[in-house]
Amino acid sequence: MNLVTQSRFLLLLVILLLPQLVLGETFVVKDIRVDGLQRISPGTVFNYLPVKIGQQIESDETGEIIRVLYKTGFFKDVKLERQGDVLIVFVTERPAIAKIEIEGNKSLETEPLLLALKDIGLAEGRVFNRSVLDKIEQELQRQYFNLGKYAVKLSSTVTPLERNRVAINIDISEGGTARIKKINIIGNSAFDEEDLLDEFSLNTTGFLSSFTKDDQYSRQKLSGDLEKLRSFYLDRGYINFKITSTQVSITPDKKDIYVTVNIEEGDVYTINDILLTGDLVLPKEAFFPMIHLVRGEVFSRKQVIGSAERINTLLGNNGYAFANVNSIPDIDEEKKQVAVTYFVDPGKRVYVRRINMKGNSDTRDEVLRREMRQLESAWYSAEQVTRSRERLQRLGFFDEVNVETPAVPGSTDQVDVNLTVVEKPMGNLMAGIGFSQSDGFIFSTSLTQRNFLGTGKQVSLAFDNSDSSTHYRIGYVNPYYTVDGISRGFNLSYQKTDFDEVDTARYLTDTGVAGVVFGVPITETDRVNFTMDLMHTTYKPADDASTEVVAFETENGDTFLDFKLGTSWSRDSRDSSLMPTKGGMQSLSASATMPGSDLEYYKIAYRHKRYFPLNSAFTLALNGDLAYGDVYGDTSQLPLWENFFAGGIKTVRGYKDYSLGPRDTPNNDALGGNVKVVGNAELFFPAPFKLMEKTIRLGLFFDAGNVFSTNGGNDIDLGELRYSAGASAFWLSPMGALGVSLGVPLNEKPGDETEIFQFTFGTAF
Repeated sequence: MNLVTQSRFLLLLVILLLPQLVLGETFVVKDIRVDGLQRISPGTVFNYLPVKIGQQIESDETGEIIRVLYKTGFFKDVKLERQGDVLIVFVTERPAIAKIEIEGNKSLETEPLLLALKDIGLAEGRVFNRSVLDKIEQELQRQYFNLGKYAVKLSSTVTPLERNRVAINIDISEGGTARIKKINIIGNSAFDEEDLLDEFSLNTTGFLSSFTKDDQYSRQKLSGDLEKLRSFYLDRGYINFKITSTQVSITPDKKDIYVTVNIEEGDVYTINDILLTGDLVLPKEAFFPMIHLVRGEVFSRKQVIGSAERINTLLGNNGYAFANVNSIPDIDEEKKQVAVTYFVDPGKRVYVRRINMKGNSDTRDEVLRREMRQLESAWYSAEQVTRSRERLQRLGFFDEVNVETPAVPGSTDQVDVNLTVVEKPMGNLMAGIGFSQSDGFIFSTSLTQRNFLGTGKQVSLAFDNSDSSTHYRIGYVNPYYTVDGISRGFNLSYQKTDFDEVDTARYLTDTGVAGVVFGVPITETDRVNFTMDLMHTTYKPADDASTEVVAFETENGDTFLDFKLGTSWSRDSRDSSLMPTKGGMQSLSASATMPGSDLEYYKIAYRHKRYFPLNSAFTLALNGDLAYGDVYGDTSQLPLWENFFAGGIKTVRGYKDYSLGPRDTPNNDALGGNVKVVGNAELFFPAPFKLMEKTIRLGLFFDAGNVFSTNGGNDIDLGELRYSAGASAFWLSPMGALGVSLGVPLNEKPGDETEIFQFTFGTAF
């Protein structure tokens, strides 16, 4: 290179480096220019830029300027230059995300995934940041690990597009779900391993694991199971119980998981003394029933904590809303004994200043206040506040009932009870259509005013029509006929029924009823009803009626005017009326026509159904249904239309509706009977589809039952009970409730009418 060429090269190098060299010097910015922008506006850059026109830049501030712009996440490269007093910002924008595709995801739905990605920062239209994509891959992997899919593989592809955009494709290979092969507990001597594992929600693969997912490992579930194990020992006196270590290992093929729990049981401790101390604002005798501990018995943490909670509840129900009860164990390591002391700090007694109501724009205040068990100017009771809320919810007038008890400003012993309700529409105009195998298509319509003019009274008009019957009803109920909660209602109805249409004996009835009903509260949850009905019935045998049907008309006539009295008691503690999992429902009813009626008879019925939650997935339901009817006076037999029937989806599945029991001659149609015996056992479990577990419930059932006739001195022969077993399904579909059963008769006899598949369906619009 000659001298001239060298001189030109050095001059060019100086010109190129001059802005960077000058930028290192202090200067006052007279103007700012941004180069390299494509999608982002200059105004956005100026908002983030920590430099303004007229500001002096020191030599050590350039690094901070670049860091601020990088921090926005908009740029993958930032440079600063100076031309005279002009600051030039050179940027290279990050590409925008044009499209996101997720493939191979079967266990996780795409739409929720895309929403989750958006929350993290990865969404169409946003700036692409590779580090965010890496975090998302880690989060997806974590979610699949929670599902037991440890062999999952994720592959992300970023494809450049025109106009500085990219397309992102996330390909997921889920692999199989790892199952728990074995759970070992080491160090137990007092209890069998099987008994301890019964406390675990995690389990090895079993027959129902595809439904319960209990064989899929989860760190959260294991933590919960270890706490259950700890409670198991502490509730049996092992105060020094320890879990020394927990190992979770997975096989190389990532299909099987082994869990090992090492424990130290320690010794059993007994209770040698129980003490009460502190400010006992109630008589000591009031506290004793709350303490479920006995000297000399084995220590139980569950009973110790439960006793403290019961004492706290007792104080809260007597106005001490802010009471605090602590249980203090004094452990004697040498004698292996524990003295439990309950220290009571009741705080001040709290009174209710006012009960305020909000949201009841249509319902009168008095309708709400008469359900309140917590009163103004009385001491505060948590139990009474809860009971008041439950009673308001049971009215059916409100979608929501919320209760708050804020302290009165400036007072330490007063609270207000603030009720906020969300009202339902008071009127209900409904039409419905359904189908059942016994009644065919059913059409119904009703106009109900459940909260007439905001008074809490109910007025209703209804009409039902099916292949077998037509029914008209008018009703009125005043739930507070008296101030202490006695209700009174009136009803008028007319029903025309063709029993031949439901495959029973061949006759028709026309029945008109005018009645009054009184309800008397016995407890907060129980009521007894008394009914008085005047009934007019016309009985008409069909042309081809059987001997028994014609004989009833011959002996008793075809037109009847009867005065019937009845009483009933019911209790419903179910947690849901559609798909209950705990609680029960029972009822006892009795009715009789009065002497002097054209037909003199009486009926008694009892039903008890109870639900037992076995775990979070399985519920056992047991049902018993018993009924008896008979005649007195001049009436020869129980009216045929008052007989009990069995068979079908509501009693003994696998047999046709109303088909069991005595039959007439010569038609061999079901007559029904005056005695009914039905029992059911059913194991419910959710559908295997996660999204439908709240609307679909499956079941395995065993049914037994029949109806009998004791006319003519016949005995009840329990050997004639019919049995069936099978599977059931209940679906709260968008079109209405659908019940389906597949029942297999276990001891059908000649003449029985069986029907393996049965269903009912209905909807409203």
